[in-house]
Amino acid sequence: MDKKRKRKKLWILYLCMWVVIAALNAAAWNSTAFCDWYIAHVFPVWVGTYGRLTGLFPFSVGEWMLAAGLALVTAAVLLGIAWAAVRLCSVIQDCWKKKASGERKGERGTLGQADRYAGFERGVRRFFLFFAWTFLGVCLIMTLNCFILYHASTFSEHYFGENDREYTLEETIRLYNMVAEECNRLSQCIQRDGTGMAVYVSAKKGNDAGGEAAAMADTARMVMKSLGAEYPQLDGYYPRPKALFFSDFMCQQYMQGYYFPFSMEANYNDVMHILNIPSTMCHELAHLRGYIFEDEANFIGYLACVRSEDEFFQYAGYLSVLNYLYNDLVKARKGNPEAFEAAAERVPPAAISEQVWEDNIFVTEEEWNRINESALIDTEVVDKAADVFIDTNLKVNGVSDGKVSYSRVVRLLLQYYYAEGAKWPAGVEE
Repeated sequence: MDKKRKRKKLWILYLCMWVVIAALNAAAWNSTAFCDWYIAHVFPVWVGTYGRLTGLFPFSVGEWMLAAGLALVTAAVLLGIAWAAVRLCSVIQDCWKKKASGERKGERGTLGQADRYAGFERGVRRFFLFFAWTFLGVCLIMTLNCFILYHASTFSEHYFGENDREYTLEETIRLYNMVAEECNRLSQCIQRDGTGMAVYVSAKKGNDAGGEAAAMADTARMVMKSLGAEYPQLDGYYPRPKALFFSDFMCQQYMQGYYFPFSMEANYNDVMHILNIPSTMCHELAHLRGYIFEDEANFIGYLACVRSEDEFFQYAGYLSVLNYLYNDLVKARKGNPEAFEAAAERVPPAAISEQVWEDNIFVTEEEWNRINESALIDTEVVDKAADVFIDTNLKVNGVSDGKVSYSRVVRLLLQYYYAEGAKWPAGVEE
């Protein structure tokens, strides 16, 4: 009787937790004020406690939690199939035994098939009970550390106010010119090895040197924290960004980094070109301050880098938004060639140096060859699957344009640089 009562209480608790999860999501979808309050007062607690705990490990805890989750789901599917097969065999054996022995309908065979499989079925029930509670925990953590964040006030609403004005093509070209010219200048300032590959601080090889990665991670934490003086939500504790063990697989997804809500970690792809790493570190750390939208994290990562005193970080920051601006100009030219030519005559677009184009890559050709030669699944297949997953996840959380939202960083840049009293880099014509 005591066991039945305990089991009943356990299931009541289980159902109550689902009610809490549903209530939190309902509150998030219907109240921006609730989400803002949560991010300001509760979310930092998870970063400062749980994030500190997972930060003690030198590897990405979230990555291995994800691997364990996939293994658990696979085990659940296989065990479910095995259970169904056992049940079917039990029924068939019972029916055959009854027919062979002439037993009356409803009687059990002398072999006691139910008893034979009782141990297996108890094990299956325990496994799926564990699976149900694990799934509940994942949904709760995702709600607290991810889903609620999607419905808070945006960075623009926090710091740029009700700015809904449309920016002219000339203004966009001026912004593009500033970024292009800074890229051209800084490309000549950073250190390089004998092959022309950019290096950070030391002369160690490429992007696989632990010393470089650790130094960049510390600088990323410092520059992000410095933004907190002007943007209070960015103030607070930042764990050290961690490299992903499965970075090759991340390359196949064309992913530079990942924020794991269930481990409160900022992770980055350490196989990609080294100049992508600083802005990616800052981008993922921005998620840990409650800015879950990709365009906002892109902007914050950019701002942290270009405001740094470190020229390597500055260059990486400008490079991180160059493609977005360049692509916007290409779209404008295709959409209305006459208007673009008129604007370009008034504000000629800047030329980008060959060195910048060489640095503006995701992964080096040598790394791509190595990745594709050893890949278990074709890169094109992985990329398409990742695109569908990311796009669907964003849309489910209320981001109507899905992956396209990444490029909205251009509007944030325009709002920032054309705000009253905004400071452009020295020597750049506003």
